[in-house]
Amino acid sequence: MDRQKLVILGGGESGVGAALLGKAKGYDVFLSDRGGLKEQYRAELEANQIDFEEGTHTEERVLQATLVVKSPGIPGTVPLVQKLKAQETPVISEIEFAARYTRARLVGITGSNGKTTTTLLIYHLLKTAGLNVGLAGNIGDSFAKQVINDTFDWFVLEISSFQLDDMFDTRLNVAVLLNITPDHLDRYNYEFQNYVDSKFRIVQNMQSDDDFIYFDGNEPIKRELAKRSIPARHLPISLERALSPGGYFQNGELVAHNGDHAFTLPVVDLPLKGPHNAINMLSAILAAQSVGVSAEAIAQGLHTFQNASHRLEPAGQINGVSFINDSKATNVDSVFYALASMTTPTVWIAGGQDKGNDYSQIDELVSERVKGLICLGVDNQKLVAHFTGRVPQIFETQSVTEAVQKGLEWASPGEVVLLSPACASFDLFRNYEDRGEQFKQAVKAL
Repeated sequence: MDRQKLVILGGGESGVGAALLGKAKGYDVFLSDRGGLKEQYRAELEANQIDFEEGTHTEERVLQATLVVKSPGIPGTVPLVQKLKAQETPVISEIEFAARYTRARLVGITGSNGKTTTTLLIYHLLKTAGLNVGLAGNIGDSFAKQVINDTFDWFVLEISSFQLDDMFDTRLNVAVLLNITPDHLDRYNYEFQNYVDSKFRIVQNMQSDDDFIYFDGNEPIKRELAKRSIPARHLPISLERALSPGGYFQNGELVAHNGDHAFTLPVVDLPLKGPHNAINMLSAILAAQSVGVSAEAIAQGLHTFQNASHRLEPAGQINGVSFINDSKATNVDSVFYALASMTTPTVWIAGGQDKGNDYSQIDELVSERVKGLICLGVDNQKLVAHFTGRVPQIFETQSVTEAVQKGLEWASPGEVVLLSPACASFDLFRNYEDRGEQFKQAVKAL
């Protein structure tokens, strides 16, 4: 019998990982990337004698596939993917493919905002408690690649809506849904409900002994839950009322009840600040309880956690002015969280590639906290039009150095200059990391 033909579309971290796993499992593998491959990935494919092409998709070869693993960056609407679907070739994500070959139990995290922080925190809590745990998904090393040797008992997976769209049979033992706010609507036909449906795919195969953790202060989540019956155990989180089972934040304390696990801890000296991080921490505590981590180990892990870079990351101080790098804030909701965490007047640096942003949702916070807006982008028209008259001063630039200098000029000692762009970075930078690094360098240079 012919070997099954596995075609991988997209040769990034997840695509190359899927190719290596496919080869290990006996597939006839072909990887196709319409762009160019990074040198390390090209070398890895060559070393493993995996057939690949770059700069094009050879349609007839792709259409011969018995199974296709598609990069989350490729929309399902592109003609090639449509042709595959029309001929009923399964098109799945790398997470779906890898999940078929692991014996590990899975914790999955999704949400429009906070998922990287929460994923890293859950991973940290499990690891410091001594569990044998891997980290994958939308972060770190490819899940598929780590499943080749399959040495972990647990995986903590950050899962984006684009990955969920191509997941069908994966069962998560613990699922976390942080929030749903309008984002990436260009990929969902500008229909918010399509995006909500996508996020709710995280619970699609859960069973009665699995745990579903969610923030019940998010209206779209509440509305959707009213329409569905999900067999998993529900563990809601609230910032307003006491819940059991579930988690809540009251009188400066995080409280979580999950089965016979109870947990209470004051937040005062924890590294993560702000109400959005209370939700992230409660999600992580409940997930750690689901896995069986003790209260002592959770408390210890919360105290020793260091957040990812480019997420409200301190970038230095000049003359008493603090610079904060929140380059990963690529939508308005992330900026809402960032501004809500500011306790002093703030000079806000924003701009880049707009993804259909509605700035009115932060009007109140901006008028309360922002003393000046610096627009760092090629086309700042929308930002300028919306905030003229709402902030005392606006400055436009395409230079990160100039933005930092102007921020220093406008801010007084004890105040903050916050890079929290609300937009994608591709107009002036390679990606949000590049934008954040350049910002940190500019602060250092001053």
